[in-house]
Amino acid sequence: MVVLITGASRGIGAATAKFFAGHGHCVAVNYKENEEAALSVVDAIRDAGGIANAYRADVSDPAAVTKMTESVVSDFGTIDILVNNAGVSADGLIQETEDADYAYVMDTNVKGAFNTCRAVLPLMIGKKHGKVVNVASMWGEVGASNEVLYSMSKAAIIGLTKALAKEVGPSGIRVNCVSPGVINTDMNASYSEEDIDALKAEAPLGTIGSPEDVASTIYFLCSDEADFITGQNIGVNGGLVI
Repeated sequence: MVVLITGASRGIGAATAKFFAGHGHCVAVNYKENEEAALSVVDAIRDAGGIANAYRADVSDPAAVTKMTESVVSDFGTIDILVNNAGVSADGLIQETEDADYAYVMDTNVKGAFNTCRAVLPLMIGKKHGKVVNVASMWGEVGASNEVLYSMSKAAIIGLTKALAKEVGPSGIRVNCVSPGVINTDMNASYSEEDIDALKAEAPLGTIGSPEDVASTIYFLCSDEADFITGQNIGVNGGLVI
């Protein structure tokens, strides 16, 4: 099967691309700017005997998403699985937030997922089969002080998941969501060692997660073992949100 993963040049997206490729899927690695990192992911997959291509597109741009979708279909014939992983964050108090910050976060995190779903779903509806997994965040579930923009964008992704699952379920398409907790990625590199230790102490499992923890959950939601699961948000957070 063919899987398109947005924001797949690093972190959770890169781990997910490698995980799917390792299980025999053809992988379309989307990136926005870091071509070197995206090609590194593709090379790693190919070196391991897998099949992958890189596709540059800003997911907030509908025309770019349409072009990317057409390119993936031209190369691989179809898209069976869509993983909406592309995301950005912007910290700060709400009264200090600029309009540009709002556009930056919401256009990528929310409009981006909307654009890719709108472009890819007709392929899935046409064949009455497909899976979509959206990557939200535990902050979309409970909110985070000083991260209002990020929290609201990820809450929107959870809402998108539930509504879309109802809309396309009759067409044989499953739509689910994962909400990672504190994961060891570049996005959380701003946390100090003391912050990380404090977050570990709060988690019942006493640790933070790895990108592979999230990747394996995404893969499960796209597997035959999850055929009766749709419209769900799965927390991958070590128990930080229960």
